[in-house]
Amino acid sequence: MAAHRLVVVSLLIFCFAGSCYGKVHFSSLKKTLDVTASPKQGQVLEAGTDKITVTWALNNTLPTGTDSAYKTIKVKLCYAPISQKDRAWRKTEDELSRDKTCQHKIVAKPYDASNRTVQRFEWVIERDVPKATYFVRAYAFDSNGEEVAYGQTTDAKKSSNLFEINSISGRHASLDICSVCFSAFSVVALFVFFYIEKRKAKASSSSK
Repeated sequence: MAAHRLVVVSLLIFCFAGSCYGKVHFSSLKKTLDVTASPKQGQVLEAGTDKITVTWALNNTLPTGTDSAYKTIKVKLCYAPISQKDRAWRKTEDELSRDKTCQHKIVAKPYDASNRTVQRFEWVIERDVPKATYFVRAYAFDSNGEEVAYGQTTDAKKSSNLFEINSISGRHASLDICSVCFSAFSVVALFVFFYIEKRKAKASSSSK
């Protein structure tokens, strides 16, 4: 009986540990990174064409050792609240494994704790980035691959320093022009075909 209870308790502990492991909450992270992005408030950028320059660094007012656990920095493009409304697939969740705010990776780089200089990266906006309003956020990850800190270009309410990205429509002006020209050529060719056939029919009836 005692052995049976021990097995049950062990299973419960194992399940509890498994369910808790890896569940990092955004509200538990410290904002230690200073992050900037080149777009100005309200600026409209074009996917597939325009670039975004991002910089990040540890806040220089923090004590030495604050970043001792940081191993990797991942910078992401994140949806602003206005572009999350009525879109469950972009919903913000406090549990980061379920959070859909930041879906577009900009860059991931190893973190050098011995160097507090500003890091910089220039990113060409990918063609598949949808039309929306965005901000930029950087996460610091530890050796276990879990988020331990962050920084972002907007305020806590995600209402400042927001910019827009226009997506590629999938159509190009030259393609539209070619389509119109081809349609016009088809109509003309059809009339010419009927004219030639009519002439042939008239000539055939005249020779009889």
